[in-house]
Amino acid sequence: MNKAPTVRLDRLLANLGYGSRREIGLLARAGLIVLDGAPVTDVGQRLAAGPDLPVRLQIDGEPLDPPPGLTLMLHKPLGVTCSHKEAGPLVYGLLPERWRRRDPALSTIGRLDKETSGLLLLTDDGALLHRVISPKSNVAKRYQVTLDRPLRGDEAGIFSSGALMLEGEEKPLLPVSLDVHGANHAAVTLHEGRYHQVRRMFAAVGNHVLALHRDRVGGIALPAGLKAGDYRILNTEEVGQIFD
Repeated sequence: MNKAPTVRLDRLLANLGYGSRREIGLLARAGLIVLDGAPVTDVGQRLAAGPDLPVRLQIDGEPLDPPPGLTLMLHKPLGVTCSHKEAGPLVYGLLPERWRRRDPALSTIGRLDKETSGLLLLTDDGALLHRVISPKSNVAKRYQVTLDRPLRGDEAGIFSSGALMLEGEEKPLLPVSLDVHGANHAAVTLHEGRYHQVRRMFAAVGNHVLALHRDRVGGIALPAGLKAGDYRILNTEEVGQIFD
């Protein structure tokens, strides 16, 4: 039977953003690292990197942050950018500061532009990220749309035809479903992620998007109680629901 992989304690904590190895040593000497109820004296000891570590290990009285394999949903507010480097408020600034120092790093699964709110998924699992965004996975995304002008009535047929060509592109869009909720309100569900796709789709039929909010990715819906700027860690079952 294969044993669970092990990792040096100081390296594990450094990769989770708690500080440099030197700083981890200082935390231990101050009695702030506790494993199985006892203060750690040897930060070079190796631990099995299992799912029980956040239960066994406390840092300064708090449970250990989730180890690599972290996936979370975030309710992205307006005015925040999905980037590590651009100027202005970034989605990563909504997370605990040390999470921004994690290795492997957290990255958004796809993007929402600055003026789009709603469900955003983040992960440090590169394989999962690529699986979600891969066209082969066919993961649907649903957006709630508020429009400048009333719908004409022919948009659903145009969007679902698979023949709509966006300006400047040479390949038509895959079929997109449209559900009308009112004269100026609708939901669209698509399986692509082209640049500003929803806004450009409505521009192609002579309308303008005033507000855009994503409320579903695959089988994951944005909970009504998750306020703008808040986030929640997904468990293994919920991650699997992305592909439902």
